Amino acid sequence: MSGTTPDLHGRSPWSILPALLTGFFMIMVDTTIVNIAVPTLVSTFDTSLTQVGWVNSAYLLTFAVLLLVTGRLGDRFGPKPVYITGLVVFTLSSLACGLSPTIGWLIAARAVQGIGGALMTPQTMALITRVFPADKRGAAMGLWGSVAGVATITGPLLGGFLVESAGWEWIFYVNLPVGVLALYFSLTRLPTLATHQRSFDVLGMVLSVVGVFLVVFGIQEGGNVDWGTLVGPITVWEVIGAGVVVLAVFGWWQLRLGDDALLPMRLFAERNFLLGNVAGAAVSFTMVGVFFPLTLFLQEILGLSPVHAALVSLPGSLLSGVVAPFAGRLSDRVPGKWIVSVGFAVMATGITWAALLIAPDLMAWHLVFPLALFSVGVSFVMSPLANLVTQGLSGRDAGAGAGAFNTNRQIGSVIGSATIVAVLTSRLASTLPAAARTAAAGLPDAAREPFVAAFSSGGIGLGGAGAPALPDGVPPALAAQVKAAAVQAVHSGFATAAGQTILVAAAVLVVGLVATVLMDRGSQHRPAHPLEAITEQG
Repeated sequence: MSGTTPDLHGRSPWSILPALLTGFFMIMVDTTIVNIAVPTLVSTFDTSLTQVGWVNSAYLLTFAVLLLVTGRLGDRFGPKPVYITGLVVFTLSSLACGLSPTIGWLIAARAVQGIGGALMTPQTMALITRVFPADKRGAAMGLWGSVAGVATITGPLLGGFLVESAGWEWIFYVNLPVGVLALYFSLTRLPTLATHQRSFDVLGMVLSVVGVFLVVFGIQEGGNVDWGTLVGPITVWEVIGAGVVVLAVFGWWQLRLGDDALLPMRLFAERNFLLGNVAGAAVSFTMVGVFFPLTLFLQEILGLSPVHAALVSLPGSLLSGVVAPFAGRLSDRVPGKWIVSVGFAVMATGITWAALLIAPDLMAWHLVFPLALFSVGVSFVMSPLANLVTQGLSGRDAGAGAGAFNTNRQIGSVIGSATIVAVLTSRLASTLPAAARTAAAGLPDAAREPFVAAFSSGGIGLGGAGAPALPDGVPPALAAQVKAAAVQAVHSGFATAAGQTILVAAAVLVVGLVATVLMDRGSQHRPAHPLEAITEQG
C-alpha cells in the first residue's frame, strides 16, 4: 500500500476513538477487576490463594510477554486487522472465563484473554499516532490516557459491585456487550493503513518472548517461593538471570538487523523514547505499589467491604477522567515534558501524604483527598507521556514503539507487584513485633512474654488470629485483654508497614520525575504529519 493519508470517508480523525477507547477500557479494567474477587474465587473453587493468584498472573504474563511482538505485527499486517483479531479473542475468552468449571480452566482462559489484550493495546497508540495530525494528537492521547487511568482505578469498584450483586462470573460477562460494541465501531470506523512489506524477524520474536517470559515469570513467582527454589535445583534468580541473558542476546541481534529488526534499536537513540519508557514503567510500578497495601489496609484494618474500600478512590477516578483530556490538549500548547514533570510531582505528593496519614484509627474518608491528588497527577502523566514517547517516531515504527512502551509499562507493573509484596512482608517482620512489645505493656507478666514471642515467630494473622493460647483456667477478662492487645498490635504494625511500603512507590516516582526533567521539549521532533515518514520510507 502506498504511504498516503488514510481515507476516513469524510469523517474526522476523532471518529476512530470510540472503537479504540472502548476496547482499551475493557483491557485495562481487566488488569485490576479480578483482585477484588480473590476471596470469592478461593471459596467457589475450593482452592488455594496461590492458585487463584494465577488467575491474574496468567493474564498479566501473556499480556506483557507478547506486547513487543504484537506491536510489530501491527506494522507488518496493519493495525486494524490485528486490533480486530485481538478484540475477538479477548471477547470470546471473556465468555470462556465466566463459564469456567474449574480453576485450571479459568487460568487458561485468562491466559488467552491476555493474548487478546496484547494484540489490541499497541494498535490503539499506533492508530492514534498515524491518523491524527501532530497538533491534534495530544488531545487524542489525552483521552487515551484518561481511559488508562480511570479504568485501572475503576476496576476494583466495578468488580466489587458485580461480585456482591451478580456473582464473580459477571466480572467477565460484562466484557461481552462492550466487546460487541467495540467490534461494531472497529469494523465501521477504523481505517486501513499502509503496511510495510519486509521480512519478519522470527528469531527476534522468539528471543523476546522467551526473555520477557523468564524475567516476568521469575518476578511474579519470586514472592510465592520466598525468592528461593522454583523447581528442583532451579532458583528464581537463575530464571531471572537466564531471562536477562536472553534479552541481551535479543538486543545484540536487533542491532545486527538494523531497520529489519523486531525492535529497531535506533528508537532508543530518541531521547524522549528512552526516558519515556523509564517514566512509563515508574507510573505502572506506582499504580500497583499504592493500591495493593492500601486495599489491604482499608479492608483488613479499617474493616471496609470491597465496595466501600473501592469508593475511597472513586472521587479521584472521576476527577482523573475529567482532567486527563485537558492535560492532553495542554500538551499541544505547552512542552509536554513540563506537564508530565508536574504530574509526577503531584503524584508523589499525593501518595506521600496518604502514607503519612495511615494509622489504625484513621477515618477512611481522610484518604479521599490525597488519593484525588494522586489521580490528578496520573492524568497529567499518562496522556502527555504517551504523546512524548511516540511523537518522534516515524509511521513505520509506530507499532514497534507502542509495543515497546506498553511492554515496559506492563513489566513495570509486574516488578512493582513483586517488589511491593516483598517490601510489605519485610516491613511486617519488623513492625509487628515492635507493635506487640508496645501492646504487651498493659498485660500481666505471665502473658507478656509468650504474646511477644508469637508475633516474633510470624504466627499472627491480620485479624489478630494466632494470638498465643492461654493456660486453662485463665479468666475470660484476661483472655479478652490478650485478644484485644493482639488486634491492637496487628493494626498498629500493619499500618506502619503499609505507610512505609507506599513511600517506596513515592521514591520510584522520583525516578520518573528525573527522567521527564531530562527529556527534550519535544515540539521540535514533531513531523508535519504523522504519515510523513511513511511517504518518505514506505
